Amino acid sequence: MDTKKPANINEYIGGFPNDVQEILEKIRETIQKAAPDAKEKISYSMPAFEQNGIVVYFAAFKNHIGLYALPSGHEEFKEELSKYKSGKGSVQFPLDKPMPFDLITKIVKFRVKENLEKAKKK
Repeated sequence: MDTKKPANINEYIGGFPNDVQEILEKIRETIQKAAPDAKEKISYSMPAFEQNGIVVYFAAFKNHIGLYALPSGHEEFKEELSKYKSGKGSVQFPLDKPMPFDLITKIVKFRVKENLEKAKKK
């Protein structure tokens, strides 16, 4: 197994089979549209978007895509996320089911707004 940390999101996505690459690229585009001012980075060896702090992380696994919107993003959309396996700050979207891109958009927009409000208070 290659344990080299990817240098950027392109390198991260390029390390997966083509079908998973397509899903990851679509998630990336969805996040970019929802948070056009967010900057891409690799953090904890995962793709992340940052705007006044981390907005979201995402990562591919054998059977799912993990989305990490920190506890607040998951709390806010608890009902819509209830059909997915999740933890305190993570949710798993199965690779064999359609990706909920509209829900990802809503979560990202919520997190951007939340980060902006926190930044204003500082």
